[in-house]
Amino acid sequence: MAPKFPLKPLLAALFLAACASPVSNGNGGPGGPGEGPSLADCQVFPADHVWNARVDNLPVHPNSAAYVRTIGESRHVHPDFGSGLWEGAPIGIPYTTVGAGQSGVNVSFYYPSESDPGPYPVPADAPVEGAPPGGVAAGGDRHVLVVDTAACTLYELYDAVLQPDGSWEAGSGAIFDLDGYDLRPAGWTSADAAGLPILPGLVRYEEVAAGVIAHALRFTAPQTAAAYVWPARHYASRNTGPEFPPMGTRFRLRADFDASGFSAETQVIVTALKRYGMVLADNGSAWYLSGAPDDRWDNTVLRELRQIVGSDFEAVDASGLMLDPDSGRARR
Repeated sequence: MAPKFPLKPLLAALFLAACASPVSNGNGGPGGPGEGPSLADCQVFPADHVWNARVDNLPVHPNSAAYVRTIGESRHVHPDFGSGLWEGAPIGIPYTTVGAGQSGVNVSFYYPSESDPGPYPVPADAPVEGAPPGGVAAGGDRHVLVVDTAACTLYELYDAVLQPDGSWEAGSGAIFDLDGYDLRPAGWTSADAAGLPILPGLVRYEEVAAGVIAHALRFTAPQTAAAYVWPARHYASRNTGPEFPPMGTRFRLRADFDASGFSAETQVIVTALKRYGMVLADNGSAWYLSGAPDDRWDNTVLRELRQIVGSDFEAVDASGLMLDPDSGRARR
């Protein structure tokens, strides 16, 4: 069991004040008019990017019931992020930011044909998913996520290992312009199985504290199809039955789900799941919701999300949002 750190009274008061009057950008999220969600001085994709598109009014996908059964109708949502340590490592997928002065380093890939060549501005002390602070991850996906806040560019690595000479070795790597709409080439992976960026789908503490999450979230499922749907670009399965959800499938929490007994923090996440939904991005445990580690999370409060089960979700048909299969720009 991970250690629990309750919110300090002052922090809780500030959180509730933010929830009472969040700053909106007209698209349901923080920022100025026409802006998407932000991190440091960068927007995390434009407001009309598919990651930032609301799906609460989209039609239910014809295979929704089958997809939910395959993932698990009675399986509980698991917040795969929190405070403290689990098996010696922070809980969740960490990220870091760098400025213009961060020099690029070489990265060697064992999937080079589907990786963006470097250099990557990854500092030697960049946090690695599953690794203790200042240590090396023994296993797992070992993601490394870096945002260059000067260029508003996202760099992501899978299975990353720092080498003695300061370079990195990784399974695959992808670079995303946070101001743009470009998707990976069709059929290419990224640092994620679906060929999608990871950072835009993380639950981040700052957004919850501000009272609004204005983007889709990332989640995993044990069995997926040997297929992908826009905006995903890659699959990692041999399953061909219609009951298996393709990578990139968007799910949303049913509108009638009652979260009135939840804390203010988890209600922010619930609202995002109803409005923006979540994207199937990788193979993994059922209904595992991705987020960034932060010692300000209250793990006891986050466990309220485990009251949500698979049957509380429905898959949506997001094809009507697509303007161009090679672009993340969404119809509004």
